[in-house]
Amino acid sequence: MPGCFKKTIFALASLISFVSFILIVVAMGTPKWMTGKILCKTGADLVNATDPELVKFIGEIYYGLFRGGKIRQCGLGGRRSKFTIFPHMVKKLNTGLHVMIIMFLCVAIFFSLVSFGFCILNAIKVPYRAIKGPAGVSLWNFLAGGFVVLAVTSFMAAVKLHHLTERIANFRENVFQFVILEEYFEDCFWICVASATAHAVNLLLIAISGINFPKIKTKTEEVNVTAEDIMY
Repeated sequence: MPGCFKKTIFALASLISFVSFILIVVAMGTPKWMTGKILCKTGADLVNATDPELVKFIGEIYYGLFRGGKIRQCGLGGRRSKFTIFPHMVKKLNTGLHVMIIMFLCVAIFFSLVSFGFCILNAIKVPYRAIKGPAGVSLWNFLAGGFVVLAVTSFMAAVKLHHLTERIANFRENVFQFVILEEYFEDCFWICVASATAHAVNLLLIAISGINFPKIKTKTEEVNVTAEDIMY
């Protein structure tokens, strides 16, 4: 049986792994990875809008991995619309990169659950095989955190290098052209960053669990046996 200290460490690590699993699931299902302001360039050019008038042509957009929405402002008031990435819009995006982001997060979910199970196992008993022990737990946490980092990095590449926001804003816009004025990474993106950080914390906890702290020994009084004691 593991000691009290190791039980506490692995119980805490299992909790962190489960929280990481929840964070990734929530992030994948929420359409708030990016938000931004979009300018209806076509409408602004038609009326030669100046700075004070440009407000009438600035709308908003938000999206996640599967769906999103936008407010179009083309001089006639705001028009709200919602959209889904699959199955139609993904053809206009970098399909391979977008699918890879989702796959990376799905793999990270799997390894988070594996890490959770192995942490519970190590909190209950000392496994005989090394892969089931702290070495295995470290491996699963490293893989889970690594795949989250890959997903986050790929999403940043899609936004900054492949102009993901602009492509989504101009999807099925035959008349008007939209230009991105501002874009921000939102809560769900940072939730994934927090998930990767959680696995890094787990790696630190597992490293601490392998430290053998010196035990405090109490001095025992030496018993002196004399000849008189033996006689009695």
